[in-house]
Amino acid sequence: MKKPAAAPGHAHDHRHCVEDALAAAEKLCAAKSLRFTPLRRRVLELIWSGHKPVGAYALLDSLRSEELGSAPPTIYRALDFLIENGLIHRIERMNAFVGCNHPGEAHRGFFLICADCGNAEEMEAADLGEAIAAGAARRGFTAREMTLEVTGICADCRKS
Repeated sequence: MKKPAAAPGHAHDHRHCVEDALAAAEKLCAAKSLRFTPLRRRVLELIWSGHKPVGAYALLDSLRSEELGSAPPTIYRALDFLIENGLIHRIERMNAFVGCNHPGEAHRGFFLICADCGNAEEMEAADLGEAIAAGAARRGFTAREMTLEVTGICADCRKS
């Protein structure tokens, strides 16, 4: 799947991001014999429609007029499915969701979050994950999951 540009501009066309994410999800679900329901598809599409993390209630608001399910448990089940299958990540500090650049691959989530525009960019940093796991192991701790969220100012906002 194509990754968005290193620092997606405010005028970035997300159609390619959405198309790539949906194609990757369809492929992954077919390979695992999973149901990629219309609701799951639409939630993934809404999440990938921008690079800003989106909350569950914002997704619910978008879905109300589409008759795909507007009850919180319905949306949370779709989000859980997308997370469990490596199609999205949860940004903990924002209680929001962002598309995964490595769908279906086992990896750790590291994010650069712009404090000005709200864009979140997934960062590849295997060595950072290994360093954290090694430091934890030295203390007798086994790291299972880790998400690192770094807040700052993106290149586009610094230029403005």
